[in-house]
Parts: sequence; C-alpha cells; structure tokens
Amino acid sequence: MAKYIGKRLVYMLLSLWMIVTATFFFMRIAPGNPFASEKKLPPEIEANLNAHFGLDKPWYAQYWEYLVRIVNWDFGPSFKYKSQTVNDLINEGFPVSFLLGMEAIFIAVAVGVLLGIIAALKHNRWPDYTAMIVAVLGISVPSFIMASFLQYFLAIKMGIFPVARWESFMHSVLPAIALASTPMAFIARLTRSSMLEVLANDYIKTAKSKGLSSGVITVKHTIRNALLPVVTYMGPLTAGILTGSFVIERIFGIPGLGAHFVTSINNRDYTVIMGVTVFYSILLLVSILLVDIAYGIIDPRIKLAGGKKGE
Repeated sequence: MAKYIGKRLVYMLLSLWMIVTATFFFMRIAPGNPFASEKKLPPEIEANLNAHFGLDKPWYAQYWEYLVRIVNWDFGPSFKYKSQTVNDLINEGFPVSFLLGMEAIFIAVAVGVLLGIIAALKHNRWPDYTAMIVAVLGISVPSFIMASFLQYFLAIKMGIFPVARWESFMHSVLPAIALASTPMAFIARLTRSSMLEVLANDYIKTAKSKGLSSGVITVKHTIRNALLPVVTYMGPLTAGILTGSFVIERIFGIPGLGAHFVTSINNRDYTVIMGVTVFYSILLLVSILLVDIAYGIIDPRIKLAGGKKGE
C-alpha cells in the first residue's frame, strides 16, 4: 500500500504540474488583459498596474514565480477584488461550496444506490421501470434546467423552499437536489447493472440453496460487490459536482467559490482563474487517490501493488 501511494503521489505531482503549466499559458494567450474592461485607462496607469502585478516581466519569469507561489500555497493577489488575495477568496467561498457539494453527493449516492437496488431486485417489474425512468430523466435534464424547474414549482408555486440565497439548511435543499440529479441517475444505472451481474454469480445461487434469506444475501453478499463501480465513479462524481456547482451557485445566489470563479472569467482575473483551477485540480487528484485506496479496501482481492502476474 505504501509503495502504491508513493507512486501515485509522484503521478499526482506530475499531473498537477501539467495542469498548472497548461492553465498558465492558456491565460497568457487568451485575448485581452485584466484591465481591458476599464474605461479609457491611460497608458501610464496601465503600465504601472502591469508593473505592480508583474505582468511586464518575461513569460518565463512570470511562470517561475507562479510555480514558486504554488509550492508555497500562495496564489497571489486578485486583480479585481481590492485588498484580497486568491487565498482569501478560496478560504471564504470554498466552505460554502464544500457543504453544498457534500449534501449533493450524499443525495446522489443514497438515492441512486437505493433506486439501483430496487430496480435490480424487482427486475423487469414496475419498480424497475419506474426507477429507470427517473434515471433517464436525471441524465437527460441538465442541472441548470432542473434548478429552474425546482425553483418554479417547489419555491414559487408551492412555497415549500426558499427561491434563492444561503441563510439556512432549507436554502441548500433545492441547489443540492439540482446538483445531485444527474450523478444520482448514473449511480442508479451503475448499481442496477452491477447488482444484476452479481445476482447471476454462482456464489449467490449457492447462498440461496443453503437457505439464506433474501435480506442476508442482498446485504452481506450482493451489495458490497455491486458497489465497486459506484466507488470507482466517486472520483469523477466529486469533480463533476464541484465544478457543476459554479452554475448552480449563480442561479441560487450562493456565495460559494463558483461565484468568484465565474466573475473572474468575466473580469479576466488571471490569478483567480488559475488559483481556483489549480485548487480544484488538487481536490480531484486527491479524491481519485482516495477512491483507488477505498477500492482495494472494499475488495481485498484487488492488489494495489506488489502483485505478481496472474494474481
């Protein structure tokens, strides 16, 4: 396990370096500059601003300085948010985005696994068809359309939940459901197909022939093996929900990190764009590593490292 984690950490650092490099140069070749939106900015003032933020230096000097800053966990000052650094914006907005994302992940996994198990156990019957209809709708409807639908019917028409803002738990329900709808549908389909495959194995038939109840077989022998594809999906799921929250946060007026990221794109705030991209890339790489470790823990037959051929 230690050897495997060490090897993966090396790959993670290499991947992170490639992401940082690509983000840096994409920002540099993008048209315009952080001060392009200012009205009739005098050339001498623009030159002073470029000198203040180091934009007048050669690209390789800026690139090296940015790498050093990332190693020191310093993403630099924001070009548009006065007296604030990118670290300040991340510390301010990420806890909100994290809470929303965790709530959405919980809904997606809990409801998706439940629907998949019901569909598999009631294969080719009305619960199976109903669960798959829900899954198809979840996959087909984008999260921002789902958000508008939930706002209109559950908030405006019925008045059950608040329309927007971030003030209490009730304010988080609709955006969490909107974020969870698509991954919940994928998890339901993954769980159903994996459950059907596991139920067809010989050891399940042997357990039934021994007189074990359906509940014991499902809980002890079926679900654990059937959830392996779901665990594999948790890495991309985390990234999808965190990045998907950018749009949802804007729709519901949530003061998360996504709002700062969208605003920084409109303002060409290079440091915020690069800082948030690198920050979320680190989260994605770490989540993938944790998923791989959990995969080996759930199924001990999987050798993470040191296995011989044929094992």
